[in-house]
Amino acid sequence: MKKRMVVMLVAVAGFLALIGTVKFRQIQAGMAMAASFAPPPEAVTTMKAPRQEWPASLSGIGTVSAVSGVVVSADLPGVVESISFEPGRSVEKGDVLVRLDTRQERAQLAAAESARDLARLNLDRAKGLNSEGILAQSDYDRSSAEFAQAEARVGEIRATIQRKEIRAPFSGQLGLRQVNLGQYLAGGDPIVTVQAVDPVYVTFSLPQQELARLKVGGVVTASVEGLAGPEPTGRITALDAVVDESTRNVQVQATFSNASGRLRPGMFVQAHVALGQTASIIAVPASAISYAPYGDSVFVVAELTDPKGARYKGVKQQFVKLGASRGDQVAVVSGLEEGQEIVTSGAFKLRPNAAVLVNNDVTMSNASAPKPENN
Repeated sequence: MKKRMVVMLVAVAGFLALIGTVKFRQIQAGMAMAASFAPPPEAVTTMKAPRQEWPASLSGIGTVSAVSGVVVSADLPGVVESISFEPGRSVEKGDVLVRLDTRQERAQLAAAESARDLARLNLDRAKGLNSEGILAQSDYDRSSAEFAQAEARVGEIRATIQRKEIRAPFSGQLGLRQVNLGQYLAGGDPIVTVQAVDPVYVTFSLPQQELARLKVGGVVTASVEGLAGPEPTGRITALDAVVDESTRNVQVQATFSNASGRLRPGMFVQAHVALGQTASIIAVPASAISYAPYGDSVFVVAELTDPKGARYKGVKQQFVKLGASRGDQVAVVSGLEEGQEIVTSGAFKLRPNAAVLVNNDVTMSNASAPKPENN
């Protein structure tokens, strides 16, 4: 009985050893295949990195504002009697915009003028009597003061009537009407905006380290999305006296001629300050840049060697320092050499030392001024 038990245990142990050996060899074979497996090359487009001379400039985000702009409002309360303007039209300084009802003030003016005329007659009589020595000097002074008070009262009522005739404070362009005929206006209620839009200001921010390169009178161009025609050109007219402590940026103000009215207050613009010199840079398509929090990079095509010593076409990741952008192009200030072959599309699926298959039948645009249909 014991002998049969020993024989069975030996047989089971041998069987398990055989199975273990087979599985071990299968695992070894699988690991060897995985180690020797090479992923297929990724299809990409490439180009030779070109060196270009770009005009040196500084760019900042700006906002258009009027040289003079106000919301015309009611100075005194009253009911709108007439409206003398059309929304969106141009007005000249002093043009009447709105008249408020002044019937009560005109009645008060008639009474005040009558009181003034009576005070003048009393003053004339008192003057004659005083010159003859009949009237005391104090009575004459009282008559003179009463006439002055009556004259001042007339002037006060006339000023009130004038203040209820609301006029354009300066020449400019009107906005949308905010009142209706017969509407009661309290003091300070808005009526319409008036903006002097020729010229206009463009205010934008630049880093404090660029302050030494800025000067009053420098040329500034403004690019506005959707604005047809040539880019408006202006000049720097003022630099802010302080630097923003939170951003370390300085505010720059440029003045633009705007006779055509293409620039409107509140517009978002990209301001470019020309520095009068050129910079030598490598211009690459924006699609070639891999943006990351730890640094921007490009993939450079090169001949690489795999662990077995075989040569293949792959990519190396190179970190670069970027400059300004223009159209489809981004300026590479450092980290890339002229003539290096870089990946222009398909960079998102690459990793360092990955094999690539270059197919340049269709290439990416690298234009400094692309047209809408190919941008």
